[in-house]
Amino acid sequence: MPVKLKTQGLCKSFVRGDEELLVLEDINLAINEGEFVAFVGASGCGKTTLLRIIHGLIKPTHGEILVAGEAVQEPSPSRGFVLQEDSLLPWRSVLRNVTFGLEVQGRSTKEADLVAFELLKLVGLNNFENHYPLEISGGMRQRVNLARALAVDPDVLLMDEPFASLDAQTREVMQGELLRIWEQSRKTVLFVTHQIDEAVYLSDRVVVLSTRPGRVKQDVTIDFPRPRDLSIKRSAAFRDRVDVIWRLIEEEVVSTVERGDV
Repeated sequence: MPVKLKTQGLCKSFVRGDEELLVLEDINLAINEGEFVAFVGASGCGKTTLLRIIHGLIKPTHGEILVAGEAVQEPSPSRGFVLQEDSLLPWRSVLRNVTFGLEVQGRSTKEADLVAFELLKLVGLNNFENHYPLEISGGMRQRVNLARALAVDPDVLLMDEPFASLDAQTREVMQGELLRIWEQSRKTVLFVTHQIDEAVYLSDRVVVLSTRPGRVKQDVTIDFPRPRDLSIKRSAAFRDRVDVIWRLIEEEVVSTVERGDV
């Protein structure tokens, strides 16, 4: 598999008054095309900051990001971003939320609609195109959010705790739905989560970041066969892998709680 995304010596500091806060230090990653990679770590370790740098919303202090060999300088449709909150436009229908990015690109309404209808079918919402965000559930809104991100056909999909606001049952369902959609699109996905079991279930690799400044503490390969069913979460092998990752961050999570960083 060719390398789709690479970070080299990535560092990020924020200046607050006379203080310099080092958030990320020497992040070196190589992510292959079509890989699903999750990031976990204690609160404040820089997971979201890393995604924002890769998207181009924030510039690194040092180092560089390459996507398909091209240096990231600013946000681009080649990198889709799915946030924790669905951020849908309430005055636009489900269909028009999905077509929004295509409209910005100047695509015709006919072309945008064709793309949107295919994606709504993919995410299981082909009968809800005329509904508005307030008329559908939180899980359905996140499906619309995902369809909107996929509509511009990004090379890399960045997902920042997209299921965090959902109830436990809906979250489980959405994990299975995300894998179903990913199996068909095979986008390169970078997925931030606080839930270790979610990371293990979804991913090919789980990158564990240390407490601030965030560094790559360990890159754990998840070799469970695909496609995966939610029943795998009840297996001893799955629980063992979750436990391995938890032990990598347990002390750091406790220390961040004691410092009041969460």
